[in-house]
Amino acid sequence: MATKSNMSTNFKAEMVRDIFSKVKGHSTIVKLAQQMPVAFSGNDIMTFNLDGEVAIVGEGGQKPAGEATIAPVTVVPVKVVYQHRVSDEFLRVTEEKALKMLEAFRDGFAKKIARGIDIMSFHGVNPADLEASSKIGDNHLDSKAKSVTYTAGKPEDALTDAIALIGDYDVTGYALSKSFAADLGNYKENGVSQYPEFKMGANPGKLVGTACDVNSTVTKGNDKALAYVGDFQSAFRWGYADQIPMEVIQYGDPDGQGDLKRSNEVVLRAEAWIGWGILDGGAFARVVKGT
Repeated sequence: MATKSNMSTNFKAEMVRDIFSKVKGHSTIVKLAQQMPVAFSGNDIMTFNLDGEVAIVGEGGQKPAGEATIAPVTVVPVKVVYQHRVSDEFLRVTEEKALKMLEAFRDGFAKKIARGIDIMSFHGVNPADLEASSKIGDNHLDSKAKSVTYTAGKPEDALTDAIALIGDYDVTGYALSKSFAADLGNYKENGVSQYPEFKMGANPGKLVGTACDVNSTVTKGNDKALAYVGDFQSAFRWGYADQIPMEVIQYGDPDGQGDLKRSNEVVLRAEAWIGWGILDGGAFARVVKGT
């Protein structure tokens, strides 16, 4: 059979959908927020804030001016990459074995994308090193959301206070850290567990009938963050560009670990462009540890 030299291609469309269907099982943001198409050059979403209320107008009366602000929110995708070295025997195995290796890599990449979406949009950091990213800037919930300080052993009070901060917005989702979910599971009133569905590390998917997800990404990149609440359905958008290039690199030192030919290796590399927008930071609040 022919060797797979200079193999550089894009995942087929059906594989892209498969990747992001797998993401749903691992990303809190994907689970709670609405998806939108994202162009490589970015998208502008116009937001209208009607600050006043409707007015009653009598017959022949003058119509009062309403208060409104109009502003765009720009969703600019960031490029993420994941790569891994394998033996150059990959170039000589059967097509079937090579496909299995690529499928395994694809599945792992899907999980990394999922975690990356959360870590970037919650905390504004580069998932690889957890350092603040200039490409993200303040486009993350830690920057936009209001905060309440957690009193140990009182998770219900903390969520109630957080909900009060978002005013007229509806709570459509909860993102909980594992430690906060454990506190909910242990919370009792008059000796009776109030949220037993969160015991033993469970992730029930609902909190008092509202979408909820328990995920380690809530604290990954900010160990003070414990929970986020807000109108994820209306005030948060995320998406990805429709091509996910994957390539097998045979030459050079693409990852800083030495010459590939010298070590008889190749690098599998996949890339994606992911974008998100917080349409109104006032629609979100977070629970954080005290200092």
